[in-house]
Amino acid sequence: MTDAKICKVDVDEQPELAREYKVLSIPTLMVFKGGEMVKRESGARGKSEILEMLK
Repeated sequence: MTDAKICKVDVDEQPELAREYKVLSIPTLMVFKGGEMVKRESGARGKSEILEMLK
């Protein structure tokens, strides 16, 4: 696996970003590759599920 960068966005402080990516529930996890979103999941996820998303 290559390096991953994890970022957290406070949708209350960044409502325009939440609208741009259509975040309707929290938490929402998104995986980007080459600047494009390739995976998206809403709701709490366990460590193994998150690692699987990164593959």
